[in-house]
Amino acid sequence: MRKYLYSENGFVEKPLWAPNCWVNVECPDHDDFQFLTRELNVPESFLEDIADADERPRTETEGNWLLTILRIPMQSSNPQIPFITVPIGIITNNDIIVSVCYHRTELLPDFIQHTRRKNICVNNKLELILRLIYSSAVWFLKYLKQINNEVANAEKELEKSIRNEDLLRLMKLQKTLVYFDTSIRGNETLLAKLKFKLQVDELDADLIEDVNIEMSQARETTNIYSDILESTMDTYSSIINNNMNTVMRTLTSVSIIMMLPTLISSFFGMNLINGLEDYRFGFIVAIIISVIISALSWIILRHKRLL
Repeated sequence: MRKYLYSENGFVEKPLWAPNCWVNVECPDHDDFQFLTRELNVPESFLEDIADADERPRTETEGNWLLTILRIPMQSSNPQIPFITVPIGIITNNDIIVSVCYHRTELLPDFIQHTRRKNICVNNKLELILRLIYSSAVWFLKYLKQINNEVANAEKELEKSIRNEDLLRLMKLQKTLVYFDTSIRGNETLLAKLKFKLQVDELDADLIEDVNIEMSQARETTNIYSDILESTMDTYSSIINNNMNTVMRTLTSVSIIMMLPTLISSFFGMNLINGLEDYRFGFIVAIIISVIISALSWIILRHKRLL
C-alpha cells in the first residue's frame, strides 16, 4: 500500500504522485513494486536490501540514488518476543523521496499525524530522514516504558511464587532489550555518517541536536532497563538455587532422623541374643529407644539450623 504525501503544514495525502512528494510504501505488493521500479526507476537492489529483516542501519549510493536504512521498533506477533525492530528504507533522488517498510508499524501513521498536529513543514529529504530517526527514538522510549511495566508485573507474580512462566517472560523481555540496544546503536552510527555525507544548514543543526539527545536517552534507558533486568534474573536464579539447597538440606535431615529408628529396629530384629527376647515389653522398649534417639537427632539438627 502506498500513499502520496505532500508537506503542507503537515503531511497531506493526495491521490497522485508529483516530484518532491513523499511516497510512503508499507507492505508493498506487486503493483507497488512495479510503480517503484518502472515509473520511479528505483533500483531493485535497494528494495531487496530493505526486505532483509536482518539489514543493519546504513547508507548506500547507486548513481544519484541514496538509500538510507534505519531500524524502527514495533510490536511483534510472535509470542516468543513481545517487541522487535524492523528495517525501513528511505530512497531519495533529486526530486524523489520514497520510504519502504515491509511491515505495518505504529510509527509511520503516528509520525504523519504528529506533523499535522504540530503543523510541521518538512523542507527536504534530509529533514525527513532526521525526523524519522527522531520518531524512532520516541517509539523506542514508548515501548521501553511498556517493557518496564511488564517487568514490574512479572516481579509481582514472582514475589508470590516463582514460576517458570514468569521467568520465561523476563527472558523474552531481556531478548527484546538486546534487539533494542543493537538497533539504537546502529541508528546512532547512521546519524553520525549522515552528518558527514550530507550538507547540514543551521536549521538542521538544531534538529540534529534534538535527535542526538533523544537517541542518547533511548540508548541509556535501554541499558538501564537491561542492567536492572539482568540483575533481577540473577537474583531470582540465586533464590531458586537457595530454595533448592534448603529443600535438599531438609530432605537430608529428615532422612537421617528416619534412618535412626530403622537402625534400632534392625539391631533388635537380628537373630541374636540381646536380652529382650523373652521380655514382655521388649517391643515397647525398642520403640521408646527409637523415639528418644529420633527426638535427640531432631533437637541437634534444629540447633544446628539444619532443619
